[in-house]
Amino acid sequence: MKTIICYFTILMSLYACNSQAQEKSLSVKEFEMKMNTQNPQILDVRTMGEFQAGHLKNSLQADWQNKSQFEDRIQYLDKTKLLLVYCASGMRSAAAAKYLLSKGFVDVQNLNRGLTSWKLEGKSIEGSSNQQQLSIDEYQKLTNSEDNVLVDFGAEWCPPCKKMEPVLLQLKKELPTQFRLVKVDGGNDIDVMKAQNVSALPVFIIYQKGKEVWRKQGVVDLAELKERLAHK
Repeated sequence: MKTIICYFTILMSLYACNSQAQEKSLSVKEFEMKMNTQNPQILDVRTMGEFQAGHLKNSLQADWQNKSQFEDRIQYLDKTKLLLVYCASGMRSAAAAKYLLSKGFVDVQNLNRGLTSWKLEGKSIEGSSNQQQLSIDEYQKLTNSEDNVLVDFGAEWCPPCKKMEPVLLQLKKELPTQFRLVKVDGGNDIDVMKAQNVSALPVFIIYQKGKEVWRKQGVVDLAELKERLAHK
């Protein structure tokens, strides 16, 4: 009897844990309240084209249908912090939310019916800007402007790019005069991206006297950046 009771208790515990990990869908009102009061991470799981056509403020982006990209970008999110996810209709984000919970994220909440419901309630979104692209000629001039130039191909909506922001700030603080930092917007400067064969973000390139001497895709630690900039 004791064995049966013990076994039953374990089953109930597992059920309770699984119940707590269920994806939760929020109304527009609930989703907006959490956005404004709980300082959450916000993840748009649509394609880049959809994202650029309009997205929620402070959103990061990872395409749920592009599995390799999705896996790469979610590794830079905080699993312990509230994560709000959305898509166009709520279906992709609901599937993504369940997957994220299975990967150890503790609090993932989905916008029910997605941006469709958000727009129907008259809520604002941020669209792509009219910012002019950086030309290839301008890029070449910038990379020839100093003896030591570090180019950062990144974007505000890219999780690993956000992770690199404090690293770059610290780099500028420690090496204030040893290099020039050039930022290329991975969501806007498409011609330069293509010309430099950059297809994933972030990518860092070092030019010395106008010549590319080093390149790396992904997160780079401060020590490696300092070492590469010092190497001539």
